[in-house]
Amino acid sequence: MAVPTEPEPAVRTAPEVSAGRDVVGAVLKACTLLGHFSADRPVWTLNDLTVASGMNKTTVFRLMATLIHAGWVDRTDEGTYRVAMPVFEIGSAALAKLDIRSAAKPFMSDLANAFGNTAYLMVPAEQGAVCIDLLEGRNSLVVAGINVGSVMPYHAAAGPIVMLAHSKALRDKWVTTDLPAITEQTITDVDRLVEHLDEIAEAGYSLSVADYLPGVAAVAAPILGRNGSVVASISVGGRAEEFEGDALAAMIEKVCDAGVRITRIAQALPRG
Repeated sequence: MAVPTEPEPAVRTAPEVSAGRDVVGAVLKACTLLGHFSADRPVWTLNDLTVASGMNKTTVFRLMATLIHAGWVDRTDEGTYRVAMPVFEIGSAALAKLDIRSAAKPFMSDLANAFGNTAYLMVPAEQGAVCIDLLEGRNSLVVAGINVGSVMPYHAAAGPIVMLAHSKALRDKWVTTDLPAITEQTITDVDRLVEHLDEIAEAGYSLSVADYLPGVAAVAAPILGRNGSVVASISVGGRAEEFEGDALAAMIEKVCDAGVRITRIAQALPRG
């Protein structure tokens, strides 16, 4: 099958920008193409892959032909591409040794490096939200009082609140009339809190500003299990003045993306 040739533009992929001499460009491009396949989009045409990847059509065709020859991709009768069984076998082997903390680690590192603030992973527990991991960024602010093992109330701070917003079970237990004020910004009025939680559930993320620690803000997204239940939250926190404008918009986008991606992994993990 002949594919028309054309001048090849630079591939718009972040990994290639920082690639060193030890990196094989063709392999990196092939991995980028495989990265477009997901449960939401398991089948791709040549034209769609070309547009999505930003690569030259000839390059995409040759890379996909190579992946087919290697057994990693199948070509359907309609001429579209889908990943083949070896990809699922490797994925299953990796998932067998994976837990939520190890699944979230690369995303936490990405958040800490991107914004210089501290990334947190929290899980729901009987007594409150428990911080099970954190990664400090390059910024000097150390958020005192939030460490691995810290237990936090659900009605303050972005990580706990986003779990409360997405869990009916947690709401039924924790939204009461005797909520303590952690700071002057903590929401303790039940009606106002319920309205706030509904807004968070609709938006898909929470933003907290000085409601748990003065001068500290955070953005968090939920991580959901197979049945939609909350299994964790991922967040990034730092100085409140850094959570404004374009910087805040970028944090929200990246945290939400991390939450979605870890949710996909969590829902694929073997049942315990």
